[in-house]
Amino acid sequence: MQLKVNGENVDITLEGEKTVGEILKSFEAEASKNEATTTNIILNGKEIGADEFEKILGEPILDDTSIDLTVVSKTALVRNFKESGKKLEEMQARLGTVSTLLQSGKDAQVGTIITELADQISNFLHIARLSSLFPEFYKELQAGGKDIGQFLEDFMPFLKDFEEALGSKDTVTVGDIAEYEISPRLKQMAEAVAGLKE
Repeated sequence: MQLKVNGENVDITLEGEKTVGEILKSFEAEASKNEATTTNIILNGKEIGADEFEKILGEPILDDTSIDLTVVSKTALVRNFKESGKKLEEMQARLGTVSTLLQSGKDAQVGTIITELADQISNFLHIARLSSLFPEFYKELQAGGKDIGQFLEDFMPFLKDFEEALGSKDTVTVGDIAEYEISPRLKQMAEAVAGLKE
C-alpha cells in the first residue's frame, strides 16, 4: 500500500488496519495530536467527494492501494494568515491611489490594483474557510470587534458596490468606497491576524 500526504510519500507500518476507514481513522488520530486535519482524499487515483466518503470506508487495503491525503495544520494556517495580513496591508496603501489614478486616466494601473485586491481578499477568505476546521481557533478570530465570519459577511456588500462603481466608471464612488469602506477593513483584517500565535 502507498500513502502520500501533501504529495510526499509516507512510510507506513500497518498495525492491524485492514480497511481504508481504519487507515483514515488512525491517520486522523495522529494528525489531531499535531493540530492538523485532512481536507481531501484521493483513493486509487480518484478524488473522493463527501457523498462517497461512507462508501470507501469498508474497502480492503491491498498491496496496490494508494491513498493520497491533503492535510492542513493550524500552524500552517496561522503562517498563511500572517502572510495574507501583510499583503492586505500593502494593498491598503495602494488602494489610496485608486481615485487619483482614475482621474488621470490610468485605468490599466487601477485594473492591476483591483485584480490584486480581489486575489488577496479571495486568499484571505480561503484561509478563513479552512480555519473553520479548527472550531476553537476559528471562534477566537476577531476583526473589527466581530467574529471573523460575521466581519467578512458584512464586508461583502461593499465589495459588490465597489465592483458596480468600477463598472460604471463612477470615479467619485470608487474613490470613496476604496478609501472609507475597503481600506479600513483591510487594516482590521491585517490586525486580526498579525498577533496570532503559531
